[in-house]
Amino acid sequence: MNVGDALTKSSTTTVSSALEPAIVFDRVGVRYGTGRKTTVALADFTLRVAAGETVALLGPSGSGKSTALKALAGFVRPTSGAVRLAGRDVTDLSPAKRGIGVVVQSYALFPHMTVHGNVAFGLKAHRVPRREIDARVTEALEMVGMGAYAKRLPRELSGGQQQRVAIARALAIRPKVLLLDEPLAALDAQLRQSMLGELQQLRKALPDTAMLYVTHDQAEALALADRIAVMRDARLVDIDTAENLWQRPPSDFTAAFLGGANLVPCTVNHISGDAALVTAGTHTLRAKAPKPGVGKAAWAPDAAALLCVRPHTLTVGATTDRDALRATVRASVWRGATTRLRLAVDGLPDEIAADVPGHLAAELDSVVGVRFPDPAGVLIPAELGARPPATAAGSGVDETGPRA
Repeated sequence: MNVGDALTKSSTTTVSSALEPAIVFDRVGVRYGTGRKTTVALADFTLRVAAGETVALLGPSGSGKSTALKALAGFVRPTSGAVRLAGRDVTDLSPAKRGIGVVVQSYALFPHMTVHGNVAFGLKAHRVPRREIDARVTEALEMVGMGAYAKRLPRELSGGQQQRVAIARALAIRPKVLLLDEPLAALDAQLRQSMLGELQQLRKALPDTAMLYVTHDQAEALALADRIAVMRDARLVDIDTAENLWQRPPSDFTAAFLGGANLVPCTVNHISGDAALVTAGTHTLRAKAPKPGVGKAAWAPDAAALLCVRPHTLTVGATTDRDALRATVRASVWRGATTRLRLAVDGLPDEIAADVPGHLAAELDSVVGVRFPDPAGVLIPAELGARPPATAAGSGVDETGPRA
């Protein structure tokens, strides 16, 4: 049975009305402790997810993304705000009564149960008639390609196979909402890529299921999500489609975290529509100037800004190349498909990162030429204290995704 066939048999949901999102966080807050020992794990978190939509919660460790998922699943009780599923307030409802499928990175399979028993466990907890359980288990296992492993124990499976069983267990109850908390974090790189492709297929096969996907890996978020919610310090920083956040990041934190962009301080010289001339150090560059977000001032001459430049858009060659700026190599790290260079560019206040295809044997302190694209990047409002502790040049964040 292929995924499409399984969907035809298993899908019992319908697309929710646009007036009733599948998931609603309404100013949800979570605090631990009291007085001076209070820890804010989630602050004033508001988010709506439509039926059939996949939203990724992306952020570094401690940003509040897993706490948001636990509040939705019922594993923690919000100290403020409300959680609703399809219009129903479930803030005080037990996890078992919410009808949510949950997949965690540790798999959480029962070691003494067979694959069949693990997948059947949730169905029994939901009091599904015994005569239906076997068919539902077979159906869920077929959806994840594990139909031939029903009699095996978890210890007889690889990590990727165990994760598939965990997903099958979540799908067996036919949830309208599926929560995935770092589901690929425990897998090696090759398995992650394989499972990422399978999750993409699964997403297509469940067009009526709302998914909330927690990750610190930008590659997973970009590959799977319709929208990405970027989180930091227990708060929602930015939310938009994956493409918009990549092409026109609204804040320096998002620009640096999602893709490890260089953030070059600059001054706006001239604005014409959505284009600008800026001064960065001693250089004049062209830049894209998207309309600032709600509550932010429009671009104006002499305004301070940040120029977001992706490392892979820079070209490194000889100092005699046309339009090349003289730069000194401060670090060089070969990453297989690319070499990450950290460069001190004459006339710029900060070092920048550049990704060069292949293996470039660049000696430290050697002099190279670096060319910016035209336009050089996109303007971002300069907000004091908004950016991460380090930008791409020194943070270790790369184009394949940040690592916690």
